[in-house]
Amino acid sequence: RGGPVQSAGGWRLPWRQRAFRWLFAILLVNGVAAAIPATLFLFFAGDYLRLGHYAGAFLIVYFCAAAASMPAWVVLARRFGEARAWAGAMLLAATVFVWAYGLDAGAAWGFASICLLSGLALGADLALPPALLAGLIGAAGQAGRHEAAYFGWWNFAVKLNLALSAGLALPLLALAGYTPGTTDPQSLQALTLAYCALPCALKLLAAGALYALVIRPRAAPSAPSLLRSPS
Repeated sequence: RGGPVQSAGGWRLPWRQRAFRWLFAILLVNGVAAAIPATLFLFFAGDYLRLGHYAGAFLIVYFCAAAASMPAWVVLARRFGEARAWAGAMLLAATVFVWAYGLDAGAAWGFASICLLSGLALGADLALPPALLAGLIGAAGQAGRHEAAYFGWWNFAVKLNLALSAGLALPLLALAGYTPGTTDPQSLQALTLAYCALPCALKLLAAGALYALVIRPRAAPSAPSLLRSPS
């Protein structure tokens, strides 16, 4: 015989798990925090830093750092746990974006360093959340039966992050009077806030939620962990 057949309503099953609902929310907040800089990257590099001709090199540094760091995050997750390692990566990303807020136009090496460090943090976003989700599925007793529904919603959230980031950042910039190619100081200040401060705040919010809902309950044996509670 083959594996168990999922019911037609199996796609709703993950939403019956409180653990999944909260972890999905953390993924969304953290994902939007990462997607906003991706949405505004070319504007920030070109209009604010005046380094648009280096944009390709900055992106190479960013993605190479993310790929190279994934094995290290897996090692850290084995040592400290996936949730703690992921929270550490969120704090690293927030620290990096605070630094980005202080950059001046033409700061090529400074921004390259930020791309490197934020790329290292991105490696955790790629490697650790799926491991947390797999643990949640196992804790809910759904391993080997309903992974497709869980990971289907998970992948939907990843796509939704891009839409949410564009729907949040671009209208706010338009309201602030920013248009691509501008040299107006107030508009560039709004761009800097959207590129640096908003992702930083969202990263800290996601890290706080991860700590409150996953890390702290795990540290208190008398309190049920989010990833152990199916209801």
